[in-house]
Amino acid sequence: MAGKKLLLLLKPFDVYTFRQSDGISRITNPQIFQHLDNRCKVHKDAIDFCQKILEQKSIDWEPIFRNNLSKPISNVDLVVTVGGDGTLLQASHLMDDSIPVLGVNSDPTHVTEVKEFSNEFDASRSTGYLCAATVKNFEQVLDNILAGQIIPSKLSRIAVCVNSKLLPTFALNDILIAHPCPAAVSRFSFKIKKDSLPCSPLVNCRSSGLRVSTAAGSTAAMLSSGGFIMPVLSQDLQYMVREPISPGAASSGLMHGLVKSAQSMKATWFSKEGVIYIDGSHVCYSIQNGDTIEISSKAPGLKVFLPSHFLS
Repeated sequence: MAGKKLLLLLKPFDVYTFRQSDGISRITNPQIFQHLDNRCKVHKDAIDFCQKILEQKSIDWEPIFRNNLSKPISNVDLVVTVGGDGTLLQASHLMDDSIPVLGVNSDPTHVTEVKEFSNEFDASRSTGYLCAATVKNFEQVLDNILAGQIIPSKLSRIAVCVNSKLLPTFALNDILIAHPCPAAVSRFSFKIKKDSLPCSPLVNCRSSGLRVSTAAGSTAAMLSSGGFIMPVLSQDLQYMVREPISPGAASSGLMHGLVKSAQSMKATWFSKEGVIYIDGSHVCYSIQNGDTIEISSKAPGLKVFLPSHFLS
């Protein structure tokens, strides 16, 4: 990949500061301040380290903070994200299936630190589930990529159509369809179909929403809510109705299941308001009563250099 172009996408520093609009922090525990300051320093050091490594390589590269990136990524041969899974997810929303991405976890969690402060606060750092590199192995992983010794895996993404119109953002982890107020009831129905033929009965729901995840996203919110881990390269989707209200609904077997790669889920929204959240809360699309939503894995995949344990 010598002579090619690389985009270095960076997590900003201000995510480590928690301040009110008047600038006065509500955090009084000095250990939390020290923890946040250390996280910021570790992240800055990781950025500096990655930039120094890139300066030594025969490759053109440009750094940009993720908050300053708003248009689709093009005219590069590789994207390197420095942050965590959130930075990689944000990059994925602006990428097609032609450019591979390498995630660098700039601030990994330390088990001993979490245990030490468990009675004071949550000292977890970045999970970096999809990040194949840290500062410890970044140069080696990058060299292997530049030499063509490792190839990216293609992860499935979720395509969503509202009233037959394709949304411009594909989900790498999951989508959540819910009322904008978390305390309000979400009313909707859905069925699984293949082409135009139904593969399941119509399911009518009153709940707190509907979550659909990719295989890569099955270890995130889906797992936390009682789902199961899927093989990371699976093209199937996993769905779960959140907190169904109807008597006996949870035991019906219809509230949780798979949408196979050749199938899609067709849902109809019956609440006055609704929102489709894609990979968290930052990317969302409003829906309203009567809207139809089609969900499938028929989206362009994303080329990702995965951690080695996925491939072993």
